[in-house]
This record gives sequence, C-alpha cells and structure tokens, in this order.
Amino acid sequence: MAGAFKRIGLARECESPENPGGMEKRVALVPEDVRALVEAGAEIAVEAGAGEGVGFTDEEYLAAGAAIESASEIYRNKDLVIKFKGPSMASIPEMAPGCTLFCMAHFHSYPERAALLEQQRINVIAMEEVLESPKSQSDLRILGRLAMNDALTPIMEDNTIGGTRIRVLQWSPRLDAAIRRAGNRDPRSLDVLQGDSRYEELNKLGTEALYFYDSDSFADRHGLLPRLQQDGCRVYDLARFEAERGEEATTAYRAQHPPHPFGMRRIQCLHETGRAGARYGLKLLRDNKPGIDLRNARVVVLGYGNVGQGAIHELNDQGVGCVNVLGRTHTMHGRIDFWLRDADLIVNGAEQPKELRGLNYLVSNEHLDTLVPDGSVVIDLVGGSPTNRSPVEAVLNCTFLTDPHFVHSGVTVSSLWGWPMMGMMRDTALRYSSQIRDVLLGPEQLVAGLDDLAAGVERALVCGPFE
Repeated sequence: MAGAFKRIGLARECESPENPGGMEKRVALVPEDVRALVEAGAEIAVEAGAGEGVGFTDEEYLAAGAAIESASEIYRNKDLVIKFKGPSMASIPEMAPGCTLFCMAHFHSYPERAALLEQQRINVIAMEEVLESPKSQSDLRILGRLAMNDALTPIMEDNTIGGTRIRVLQWSPRLDAAIRRAGNRDPRSLDVLQGDSRYEELNKLGTEALYFYDSDSFADRHGLLPRLQQDGCRVYDLARFEAERGEEATTAYRAQHPPHPFGMRRIQCLHETGRAGARYGLKLLRDNKPGIDLRNARVVVLGYGNVGQGAIHELNDQGVGCVNVLGRTHTMHGRIDFWLRDADLIVNGAEQPKELRGLNYLVSNEHLDTLVPDGSVVIDLVGGSPTNRSPVEAVLNCTFLTDPHFVHSGVTVSSLWGWPMMGMMRDTALRYSSQIRDVLLGPEQLVAGLDDLAAGVERALVCGPFE
C-alpha cells in the first residue's frame, strides 16, 4: 500500500443514482474540519461551490488552507476523495486506480456503480459501515438500562412480562436506554405517553401496568402518580434509582461487562433521521386528515433503535398522546396485524437482516390494502432498493426530495433517501463533518492510509484493497 493519504479531494454533491436532481446539498467537510486536516499535514483541494448549499463559501475553504479546484480536476491525482453521497457514474473513470473513495457508498443498493468502481480498481470505504471499535457506552445509557432492569425484576421473576403493559411518561434522552431495554424484554405492549397525560385518558391500569418516568423531567402536574399507585399499578422513577444506587450500579456494570468489539455507527445522524421522518409523517397526516387530534391518533413506531428513538422523540414533542412502540415479537407475521389495524401513522425504524430483505415484509401490501385506512401515512426510515428491499413492501426504491411520497391503496407512503435533508441540512452537515474528521484524525487515524486500518474501518472497506 502507498501509506498516508496526502492529496485529498473534497467533492461537491452532484446528481448521482441516490441524488436525482442534485438536491443533496450537504458537504462532507466544513471549513473548520478542513483546517484540522491541513494542520495535520494533508494537502486539501475542495471542489468549487462544494459548501454553498449549506452556507460555506469558497473563500472560507481558502482561509482554512485548502485549494479550490473545478469539477474536472477534483477527482484527478488524489490519494483520497471524500464525498458525502456516492459518486456519479461519470466521475468514477476520473479517479486513478488505487485511489480511495470515502463516502456513503450503499454498495449493495447500486450494483452497477459497485461493479464500475471495482473494475476501475477504486478502494471504497463506506461511511455508513464504519463502526465504533470497541463499543462505547455512556454512563447515562447504562443508567437507563439498569433502572429499567430493576423495575422489571419482580415482573421477570414472577414470569408475567408477557402480560405487562409498560408505559413511559414523556420521552427524554435519559429514558432512551430504558425504552430499549423494555422493548428487549418482550412486554405485552410498550407505549410512550405525553408528560401532561391525565388520569382520565389512561386505559391501562392495575397490576399489569408499569408506569416508568424520570422525575428530573416529568412534573406530574395532574397528580397522576398517586392515583396510579392507588390503582395497584407499578410506578418507577429513574431519578430515584440514580440517587440511591446509580453510581454504584453503573460502576459494577462496567466491571462486569467488558465492551463489545464493535458498537454503533461512527458517522451517522440516525436520531435526526427519525425526527425528520416523523415530522414529515405528521405533516402528511394533517394534510390527509385535516383536523385530526394527535392526542387521540393511533400512531405506531416499529423498532426502538437510534432512528426509532428519534421518531418517538419527535412524535412526543409534537403532542401525540400515545406512541405504540413495537419490538421483534410485536412485528411477527400475524401479530403485527393488531397494531396496524386502523393506524393513522406508521413509522418503520426496524431493520431486517440482509438475508430476509425481499423475502419478509413487516408492513406488507396486504396490510395497506386491508388494514390501514385511506388517508393514513407510512413513513419508512430504513429504505431500500430493488436489490436491497425495505421491510415495507410497497417501497421498491427510496423516494427523493424531487418526489418524496406516493400513494398505495389510499395510504400515503414515504421512504426518503436522506431524511435529514428534510429541514436539517446545515445542522446535520456540521455533525457529519465533525464525525468524518474524527475518523480521519481521531482514534481510527484513517488519514494514515490503508496499510493498517482500525477494525471499525476495515470492515467498511467494501471494495479493494487495490494498489
């Protein structure tokens, strides 16, 4: 291998297979992060106008120490080309064999482009495949998991989890991990409620109900908690667990659980993806069903991972009274019918293994034909293509900003490629750029070249290595 990447090109987003009309405007590196690479010894060329779509001028890149090159120059004579979305077919022959391309490659979704990159002997590192190595966990995430474990211990011991209805009062970042842990335990149902819910609005009471909350964020303005306790419901406060046992429990957990070899994606805006998708879903729902009361709308989220949590966050913020959160057992064939019947808004954040894509659909066309009412909305946060199908059967290809939704059997469906483009372009450009810089210059030291790739980057080398 050739050693460290010295000549780096930062390409402008253009029309490409996943960017019809060139509506993706984000740039992979903002001027501040280009400056960090220059100070580290790299020679950076930036394509003219690369940052204009999110408010960064060529002059700012020049001030950061970069050169400005034209579209016809940016791919030539470079050791490393950095681009946010995958390249256009026409730009691939411009790269020299042995060059490395670092982008959101989505290699299996665009087989023709993948074949051309391999034919041209271009090394491709897929940004979306770079993982933490080892997995990192914040104390906050561990705390939420342990608090929910503690709340569920008596339920698991008496083997009644299958009949337990878990209800989380008001979403907050501190409750993210608690929701995940609850979902992993396969309760009868898992709901996220508005923080200002009134007792009269609740329909799940008694010993089968667990109400989980965080008194750091939940004010209980309507005196809900004492009445729930009087009804025999289990009531659990994360903040109380933190005050009484949090530090000790977190320390013990870390000692007993060495980190996994790999963690979550290093370059991602998955929470923002969930928020943007849910926000658009609510807009479509209001357009389709004018006057709908979100407090009483039937809203379902499939999955509670990073994108699912973003959707739950947005739905809760926008006033949805109850969000039904579905885990693996709830989405099983036949069982999911109960949750989809008469749903107003369905948000899919559930991934499936590659071997099931195209064979198993969580939201099938039959569901849309027979169970989901006309005017309802399906938002798919996972996406797909003919060779890498979405869990939503009606989605043959991701949709784009040029035509963001379509109608199937009276149901509006959207599966946007690049959800954060929906009103979050500059904010997510800044976040992506800082993450890309950290992979290049931080622990992974990708700027040092392909000779000794960090484990979390090596797995993302989807084409190559070629010299």
